[in-house]
Amino acid sequence: MVTPFSPDGAVNFDAAAALAKYLVEQGCDGLVIGGSTGEGSALSDQEKLDMFSCVARAVSVPVLAGSTSSDTARSVDLTSRVAATGVAGVLATTPAYARPSQAGIAAHLAAIARSTTLPIMLYDIPSRTGRKIASDTTVELVRANINIIAMKDASGDLVSAAHTKAVLRDELDLYSGDDSVLLAFMAIGAVGIVSVAAHWAAPEFAALVRCVEKGDWDQARELNERLAPSCSFESTELYPNPVPAKAALRALGMDVGQCRLPLGVSDKRCDEAAAMIVAGLQATRG
Repeated sequence: MVTPFSPDGAVNFDAAAALAKYLVEQGCDGLVIGGSTGEGSALSDQEKLDMFSCVARAVSVPVLAGSTSSDTARSVDLTSRVAATGVAGVLATTPAYARPSQAGIAAHLAAIARSTTLPIMLYDIPSRTGRKIASDTTVELVRANINIIAMKDASGDLVSAAHTKAVLRDELDLYSGDDSVLLAFMAIGAVGIVSVAAHWAAPEFAALVRCVEKGDWDQARELNERLAPSCSFESTELYPNPVPAKAALRALGMDVGQCRLPLGVSDKRCDEAAAMIVAGLQATRG
């Protein structure tokens, strides 16, 4: 979930609660707070804790806390405090910038897992972190830490993801971390998606997952095609995520504000594209 900001740049907690409720009403059955789409790297630890509490109070679905960073000690400290906010679990991301070895990645994530009794969803996104969690590392972490139970895979590496799922089976719930490859990830055993475009396309993503669960692949492929423009729009070199997501939400009348630096504000071109994407998708709903 994006983090709404007021015009002065402060976190808008009232808007966050309203947005969380809206997303659940639209079909999201869980929310991640303080992740990359939530501009977690631009939030202070106290802002994160306050956001976790705000959203956990606002909705009844599971809320995951994006409480980790590239600093292991800071990640452990903050993660050890999030259970008190009412969240249901933690999204633990590979450390960015440091570019550690696989042994360093495993030690970092294991330390986070030991700092809480909450369930942990690993987050593999090498485009942001510079390092991929190797399949063997994932297997090692899951089997050594009872509370590591899920993976958000945004690596784009279907071969590795399929192997990991084949080895771990029911020991790990696999989620696509990339909207554009949800259908392919469901085919290799994913149970769902942690999505960006679900901010404005949650009904379609939820329907796609249900279609796969029922074995209706024809309808799933149709929904996948319907979602393709949103997937292309949600992040580009010119307008990286979550700039387009906030533009789409503003087009829907949601008070989410702009992004903090270094992402910065949207412009007329992005806002117009967002309005077209939202209107086009709504037109397909009849």
